[in-house]
Amino acid sequence: MIRVVLPAHLRNLARAESEVRIDVQGQVTQRSVLDALEARYPMLRGTIRDHVTQRRRPFVRFFACEQDLSHELPDTPLPEPVATGAEPFMVVGAMAGG
Repeated sequence: MIRVVLPAHLRNLARAESEVRIDVQGQVTQRSVLDALEARYPMLRGTIRDHVTQRRRPFVRFFACEQDLSHELPDTPLPEPVATGAEPFMVVGAMAGG
């Protein structure tokens, strides 16, 4: 089971807890985690990544194991602690402004 932490606005949209657990088949990557998340919570499609290009939305960031993974390629394997469920994959709404 992969643990995914969602920001408040996406939790409300999905009617989910702050941390959800999803099954991911095969290699654990950003793409496979987001595919599984969107399959379980279809209302999240298009909120984290663009419908057409599948690219991360500009004000969304991904973190795991105290690392910013936002600019990693979608098929790069996530850190082992995420793949084993020891650490969560975090979807974070970026803060802007001054």
